[in-house]
Amino acid sequence: MTDLKAGVNQLFLREEELRRGMELLFFAYRDFTAEADLVLRKLGLGRAHHRMIYFVGRHPGLSVSDLLSILKITKQSLSRVLGELVRDGYIIQNPGTKDRRQRLLDLTEKGYALERQLFESQKSILARSYRDAGGEAVDGFRHVLSGMILRETDRSKLSVPGGAKVPDLDRT
Repeated sequence: MTDLKAGVNQLFLREEELRRGMELLFFAYRDFTAEADLVLRKLGLGRAHHRMIYFVGRHPGLSVSDLLSILKITKQSLSRVLGELVRDGYIIQNPGTKDRRQRLLDLTEKGYALERQLFESQKSILARSYRDAGGEAVDGFRHVLSGMILRETDRSKLSVPGGAKVPDLDRT
């Protein structure tokens, strides 16, 4: 079987093109997070809180150790941010069913409402970009982003259509 990629013009691998890609990522991330950052700032929260709320909302019943693995932060950082979210009523911790020492995380009604608000603040940016680019470009974009995730074990944690355990966001 012929490798189709070998025959394609690979000028996109030149340093200048790679730098352009990095620049696009920096600007896109800045604009993608801007509105959510405003919402969070008004609540005295930051991006670490957002990431935690996102993953707990996306995977209800997520264990603290699994969250640590996903976020790749220190236990001290996780403890500080998680403690704030629990105290402020966004996340609840439940003991594990098999191991009572295990802590399983879920969003509260307040947490689901915030997760939904943050999602809505970013959804339109992503939807517009996807619509403008078209399906083939979106598939390519996803392929590039997943290729940037260095560990296969992390790539395997990605939610896939039909396979994600998604909370009912209309609880509020």
